[in-house]
Amino acid sequence: MNRTTLALSAAVAALGVVPFAAHAAKPPKPPKSPGNVTLAAATNPVNFGRSVTLSGKLTGPKSSGKPVSLLADPFPYNTFTKVTTATTSATGDYSTTQKPSVNTRYKASQGGNQSAIITVLVRPAVSLRLGDYTPKRGQSVRFSGRVCPQHDGSSMSIQRRYSRGYRTIRKTALRDIPGSTCSSYRKTFRVFRDGRFRTVIGSHADHARGISRSRVARVH
Repeated sequence: MNRTTLALSAAVAALGVVPFAAHAAKPPKPPKSPGNVTLAAATNPVNFGRSVTLSGKLTGPKSSGKPVSLLADPFPYNTFTKVTTATTSATGDYSTTQKPSVNTRYKASQGGNQSAIITVLVRPAVSLRLGDYTPKRGQSVRFSGRVCPQHDGSSMSIQRRYSRGYRTIRKTALRDIPGSTCSSYRKTFRVFRDGRFRTVIGSHADHARGISRSRVARVH
């Protein structure tokens, strides 16, 4: 066999190896996605003492009948701990209720999947009473109520509604109620005309801004 024939045979052999090598180097198929889990709060903020519904959905293959763990991290946000388990429906949906007492972070976990973290804010429960709802013009009226849970020493704003919204007209400090987990407040001042009032406690690290129901004074 001459040199020309040998060179041609080598070239053909080389060409035959190329397609084989390409097939051998084909990467394996990527693994199937394990799915994702979501989480949302039906009400946010939630009033102190009330429950909030937390729900979500597990997507991906075989998402029915799966246990989903709910983890909570209340203020001061040190660590997440498991608080309950919910089971997904045939469509992968789940829900559960919680009653947080302070601002709390939540997340859901199923297998190796975790939801995004959500923060449920808790508003203090604020009450407001007027000493007289139909005072005479210029009469002194006592505004009082409670804030639960207690925030002794915090500032409490008494607001009156005007055409452009509420505006603070007086301030007072929350006081301790012996043997109670709530605080109290009171403030007395003269009322000269009809008005709608409410009281507000500002937000704190552990609680959101709290607002009472409005009360109407009708002057005569």
